[in-house]
Amino acid sequence: MNVRRPMKLMIVDDSNIMRRRIERSQQFEELQLVGTAGNGVEAIELFKRTDPDVVTMDLTMPRMDGIECIGQLVALKPEVRILVISALADKATAVEAMEKGANGFLNKPFTDRQLNEAFAELMR
Repeated sequence: MNVRRPMKLMIVDDSNIMRRRIERSQQFEELQLVGTAGNGVEAIELFKRTDPDVVTMDLTMPRMDGIECIGQLVALKPEVRILVISALADKATAVEAMEKGANGFLNKPFTDRQLNEAFAELMR
């Protein structure tokens, strides 16, 4: 029997409400929350300490935005899976995030179902 180890999840968003919403909404037993960060600078610190496998990333945040943060996280761990969750719905931003190494994009506002489908896709 192949028991997969839990995947470690880090949530990055400058909104506390949004961080809690993502945490509450995700329904995967194999995803284990290792921490949340309110901006890109915090995210990099936390990433180095907790070594997550999956990251949700907001794009508009103080101190360091999501695009720059994605680039730095991917440089630290190329196989990390990043789901961008942002209200910035323009295609250019999504493309830029993907070019930096993001694996998926979810627009705010989203439903629990959309979030869980995005996670399922990411973990495949």
